[in-house]
Amino acid sequence: MSARIQTIVVEDEPLAQEGLLNYAKQVEFLSVVKVCEDALEANQVLSKHKVDLMFLDIQMPKITGIDFLRSLKNPPMVIMTTAYPNFALQGYELDVIDYLVKPFPFDRFLKAVNKANDFYQIRNRGAETNVGKQNYFFVKCDYRYEKIRFDEVVYVEGMENYIVIYTHTKKFMTLLKMKTIEDTLPPNDFIRIHKSFIVSIAAITSVDGNEVIAGGKRLPVSRERKKEILARLISN
Repeated sequence: MSARIQTIVVEDEPLAQEGLLNYAKQVEFLSVVKVCEDALEANQVLSKHKVDLMFLDIQMPKITGIDFLRSLKNPPMVIMTTAYPNFALQGYELDVIDYLVKPFPFDRFLKAVNKANDFYQIRNRGAETNVGKQNYFFVKCDYRYEKIRFDEVVYVEGMENYIVIYTHTKKFMTLLKMKTIEDTLPPNDFIRIHKSFIVSIAAITSVDGNEVIAGGKRLPVSRERKKEILARLISN
């Protein structure tokens, strides 16, 4: 049996807390480690413990679930729970796994946590063994997950709130941070040339002044990184 998903419930209503706990007890891959009554308590838990999944209410005292999620640099997977369906778009813009409108039946809860489990297994496949053998990753684009092979990636461009992954045949836009994708890509095969660009070393055909050419595109090289980048390319 694979590791259980470490879960917290962030909910200020006792009845809703009880309902989520009862549902979670019926799902063998979930382990609820803490119930938090507000976002501030949840923030303390997240800072001290490994949390894989968070059930997050939106309307809470002190700070809303939406604002709390926006404040997190590296949030866990999130399933939002609320009585207000009008917040759904904001939730999906924050890359939540699912959005449950109260009151929701068990089958709808199960659908949401199965989706979270699928993503958890994809993200952690090979984490304990064969780490270097996995040759692909998944990203969420719109409402689906796309599989991308590492050797297909030419470069990644960081925008304000999202990144664009350019492959040899197409591009993928996803709500990820540059740091997240940098940690995902194999460090021996990719190099950060600029705060907004990560490039496949194999795709670089030349270095011209303060630019590299990769996949037929001219990409800027940070002045601070140029010496390191040249040394890395020459050693390769």
